[in-house]
Amino acid sequence: MTRTYWAAGTAVLLALLFAVAATVASASGDGDGSRTTARAPGLHSPDAGFARDMAVHHQQAVEMSFIVRDRTKDEPVRGLAYDIANTQANQRGMLLGWLDLWGLPKVVADEPPMSWMGSADGHGGHAGHDTGGHDMSGSDMSGHDMAGHDMGGATAKPGALMPGMATKEELAQLGAAEGRDAEVLYLQLMTDHHKGGVAMARGCAAQCETPAERALAQGMVEAQQSELTLMADMLKQRGAAPRG
Repeated sequence: MTRTYWAAGTAVLLALLFAVAATVASASGDGDGSRTTARAPGLHSPDAGFARDMAVHHQQAVEMSFIVRDRTKDEPVRGLAYDIANTQANQRGMLLGWLDLWGLPKVVADEPPMSWMGSADGHGGHAGHDTGGHDMSGSDMSGHDMAGHDMGGATAKPGALMPGMATKEELAQLGAAEGRDAEVLYLQLMTDHHKGGVAMARGCAAQCETPAERALAQGMVEAQQSELTLMADMLKQRGAAPRG
C-alpha cells in the first residue's frame, strides 16, 4: 500500500474517533454540571436535514464499496472500499441515532433532498414539493427526477437523488464490471460521491447548531478530501482520471 493510502486511512480513523468523542462529550456535558441539555433541533433544521440526507448518501457509498470488493482482487482498492464502507456505516449509525434521540423521523415525505441548505434557517424550498419517499439506500421511490433541483447551490445529475450520487444504471454497470474496469469505475463514482458529500458536510459545518454534529461534518470534509487525493492517484496508476 502507498503512503498516501495509509495517510487517508489514518485521517478517516481519526475523524471517526473524534466524532465519537465529541458525541459523548455533547451528550454528557463538560462534567462540572454547568451545562444543560440543549433543545432538540427542529424537523426542517440543518441538523435534522443533514442527518437524514447524509445517512442516505452514506448508504450508497457503503453499497458501492461492497460491490467492488466482489469485482476485483486488487488489494489497494479492496482496502479503500473496506475503509469507506466501515467508516460511513458507523457515521450513518451516529446520524440515525441522533434523529432517534431528537424524536425526529428518518424520512420526511415533503422534504426535497438537501433543502435545508437553501437558506440560513434551513427552510429553503421544502414546502410544496413531494419527493414522496426515497428509501434509505438512496433510491428514488417516487419517480421524481431531482436533476436540476437547487440543493444548496449544487445540482444532481439526471437519475440521481443528490449531488455526487450514482444512478441505478451506474450501480448496475459497476456490478457487471470486473478487474481494472471495476476498479476505475468505482474510483470515478466514489470521487463524484465524495465531492457531493464534502459539499453537504461543509453545509452542516457552517449551519448545524449541534456541536458534535458540526465536528462530525468537519471530520467528513477533511477525511474525504484526503481520500479524493488518494483516489486521483489510484486512477492515475490505472491510466484513468476522475470524470469531468
